[in-house]
Amino acid sequence: MAMGRPREFDVDRALDQALDVFWRHGYEGTSLSDLTEAMGVTRPSLYAAFGNKEELFRKVLDRYGAMRTDPSCDVLNEPTSRRAVERLLLSFAGAGSGDDAPRGCLMVQGALVCSEASDAIRQELTARRAQGEARLRDRLEEWQAAGDLPADANPECLARYVMAVANGMAVQATGGASPDDLKNVVELTMKGWPAPPAAAPA
Repeated sequence: MAMGRPREFDVDRALDQALDVFWRHGYEGTSLSDLTEAMGVTRPSLYAAFGNKEELFRKVLDRYGAMRTDPSCDVLNEPTSRRAVERLLLSFAGAGSGDDAPRGCLMVQGALVCSEASDAIRQELTARRAQGEARLRDRLEEWQAAGDLPADANPECLARYVMAVANGMAVQATGGASPDDLKNVVELTMKGWPAPPAAAPA
C-alpha cells in the first residue's frame, strides 16, 4: 500500500503560530493571509490540515486551554483560595511573561470585535469563559467547605467577581497597561479577599 505524503509542516508549531496571530489581532482582525504567512503554509495546506478559519480558531482555543490548564501550573490546585486567585490574576496581569508575549487573554481578545457573521465564535468564547468561571466557583465551594472561606461567602458571586476583574485586566493589557500597573490592581483586589474564619478558642 502506498504511503500518504507526509505533511510539509509541524502541526503543533503551526497551531502555536496561529495562536499568536489570533491572540494579537483577535478573530476578525486576523486574515487568512496573516495566518498562512505566520504558519508558513499555503492555503490548501491550511484547509487540508485544519479546515476553514473558524475550525482553525477552535483548534487554537483547545491548544490555548490545554496550555493554561497544565496540571503543573493549575492554580486551582493551590491549598488556599487567596493564593489561587492571586496567581490567577497575576497571570492576567502578564507577570512573568516575556516581552514578546501577546498581552491580555485570547478568550477575551478573540471576541473584542465580533460582527454578526462571527456570532458563532463569540458564543464559543462566551461558553468557554463561563466554563472557566464555573470551575472556579466549584473550587471556591470546596475551599469554603474546608474552612478556607467564611460561611457567609458566596462562591458564585466571588467567582464572577474574580473573572470580571481578570477580564477587565485582559482588556487593559491589550490597551497597553504594563504588568506593574496591573499587579497593583491585583494587590488592591486581594486586600478585599475574604479571610478564613477565626479559629474557635480552645
